[in-house]
Amino acid sequence: MPNYPARFPVPSVRRLPVYLRLLKRRVAEGERQISSTAIAAELDLDPTQVRKDIALVRVTGTPRVGYPTAKLILAIERFLGWDRLLPAALVGVGNLGRALLGYNGFASTGIAIVAAFDTDPAKAGMSLHGRTILPMSSLASEAKRHGVRLGIIATPAVGAQAAVERLVALGIRGVWNFTPVRLETPSNVAVENVDLSTSFAALSFRLAQSKR
Repeated sequence: MPNYPARFPVPSVRRLPVYLRLLKRRVAEGERQISSTAIAAELDLDPTQVRKDIALVRVTGTPRVGYPTAKLILAIERFLGWDRLLPAALVGVGNLGRALLGYNGFASTGIAIVAAFDTDPAKAGMSLHGRTILPMSSLASEAKRHGVRLGIIATPAVGAQAAVERLVALGIRGVWNFTPVRLETPSNVAVENVDLSTSFAALSFRLAQSKR
């Protein structure tokens, strides 16, 4: 395992999946080498920034030749932890939870939603995208059985804090929060918030400006 830095710039990490998509497309097209200049040109980035980002994953390029594309793909996936399975539990199977269960793209990132839970008794036992929706009373036993390491919260806002507290009590230290609530968690729990309204606000603003 490479000796990665203890601290790293989050914006750089967020760009790595973008590079990964580009690299996989180039490999499919038969490209065996790629330069930071070519990556930067296609993604409208600074080549120097691209080189700094790639340096995080411990792959060295050759001047005027670039990086070995397949090797760079493997290095990025290893750095992100996408080269190994990450069992996840989904809490909340409303409209958003259903969409997350049906999203096939998680497989390429190593995420496997192994169990889904909801507080609504009417949903217990329902089958959805190959999983059986379970009551919250089964959370502890199922999380232990599947070795769950990631909790995905897609509950209504009012239930989000209670959901994360149950996950943390089970020893889960990674939470992907799809609710608009900012969760209170211990410092050793990593939380990533996905705020759809914030993302749309930027798009809506740009559309409004284009009409003026």
